[in-house]
Amino acid sequence: MTFETLAVEVDELGVALLRLSRPDELNSFTVTMAGELEEFFRDAASDDSIRAVVVTGDGRAFCAGMDLSAQGNVFGLDESISPTPTALREHLTEEPYLSGVRDTGGKVALAIHACPKPVIAAVNGAAVGIGATMTLAMDVRMASTTARIGFVFGRLGIVPEACSSWFLPRIVGTQQALEWVYSADVLTAEQAHGGRLVRSVHEPDDLVPAALELARSFVRDRSPVALALAKQLIYAGTAAPHPLDMHIADSLAMFHTSIGDGTEGVAAFREKRSPSFTGRASDLPEIF
Repeated sequence: MTFETLAVEVDELGVALLRLSRPDELNSFTVTMAGELEEFFRDAASDDSIRAVVVTGDGRAFCAGMDLSAQGNVFGLDESISPTPTALREHLTEEPYLSGVRDTGGKVALAIHACPKPVIAAVNGAAVGIGATMTLAMDVRMASTTARIGFVFGRLGIVPEACSSWFLPRIVGTQQALEWVYSADVLTAEQAHGGRLVRSVHEPDDLVPAALELARSFVRDRSPVALALAKQLIYAGTAAPHPLDMHIADSLAMFHTSIGDGTEGVAAFREKRSPSFTGRASDLPEIF
C-alpha cells in the first residue's frame, strides 16, 4: 500500500504499524488523510495477511486535529446544500451527500469499527479534535507520557464528530464524556488514564514496542475468525436491547466456529501443541 499521508509496515505475524505521516504539520488531519485511512481499513478488513493494526503518529504528535489552513470550508463540506435528517438517511451513500455533508472523521471511524481485526492506538503526542476522536473507534488506546488528548470542539464552536457521541460514553461513561466535552480541556496522559480512556501509559521510546507486542499477543496462535466474531459480539452487545439478541448471535458464532477453527483448537489442546488455524477473517459467517 502506498499513500501520501500514511506509512505502513507489516511484520511477520501480520501486525501492521500504520503511521499518520505529516510530521511537519503535526500529522494534522486532511480530506486526503481521511480518504486514505478509509481505504487502508477497508482493504485491511479483507486482507488476510493483516492480522492486527497499531496506529501511531510520525514525529512528536499523534494528530493535532483538522488542518485548518484549507480555503473555504476547512472540513471539506459543501455549503450549498441544505441537508435534513431524512434526506441524509435516504441518500447516505450518494453524492452530494457522501462527500458534501457526511463528516469525514465519521466515515473514518466507521471504517475502523468495521475492520474485523484488533486495532490499537499508540498515542505518542498531541491528539486533539479528530486526533482524539478517531482513536475511540479503535479497540485499545495506549499513550506515551508526552501524550496530550483533547476533545476541544467547544473552543471552535463545533461539536464532537467521528461517531464519538456513540463511542466515548461507552468507553468512559456519560458523566466523564460530558465533562471532557463541556470543558474542552486538553488532558495529560495520566488524566486520560485515570478516566479510563487509555489502557496504559508508557515512556515515549517504549510506547510503540509495547503496542506492537500487545497486538502480537492478540493474534499469535489465535483464530482470525474467532477474533473477528468476538469483536462483533462485544460491540453489538453494548447496544443490544436484550440479552436474547446476543444469545442468538453468539449461538450462531459458536455453531460456526465449533465446526471450523474450533475443531483444530480442541485437537491442539488435547494434543498439547500449538494450533494451526485455517479460517479467514475475510470469510466470516453471518451472525446478525
